[in-house]
Amino acid sequence: MSRIYIDAQMPRIMRAHNSWAAAITASAEEVGLDRKLVELVNLRVSQLNGCGICLDTHHRQAIAAGESEQRIAVLPAWRHVGLYSEVERAALGLAEAITGLPDQETQDVAYAEAAAVFNDDQLAVISWVAVAINSFNRVSITSHHPVRPR
Repeated sequence: MSRIYIDAQMPRIMRAHNSWAAAITASAEEVGLDRKLVELVNLRVSQLNGCGICLDTHHRQAIAAGESEQRIAVLPAWRHVGLYSEVERAALGLAEAITGLPDQETQDVAYAEAAAVFNDDQLAVISWVAVAINSFNRVSITSHHPVRPR
């Protein structure tokens, strides 16, 4: 079934959405969050949501930020491989909890693990990164944005 691209149909809303995301990106830099970490969160959330266009986009952005192909390839198994730092694991766990909204206890554990390694500003920004990519995933999935061959 053909769908409208909701972002193109309502460009004013999409411009506001993009401005909001730009503020989150700027805040990540301001609070000292590494761009690779932000892209790992974007990739992991997009994997969970099955958003092809966001996976394609953030794979390229992660590589541009210096992330390795190996760590991107094994990202779905981040808990079971020794390639991610404590900070990265905390961010990924929090992002997964925000994305999947599991039971309260699971959310509390993820939050506590993240709070142990991030200051309050960083914790807030990592949360906003996860909220934002979830939002972009939903725009692209709803619109059936295609992944174009390169």
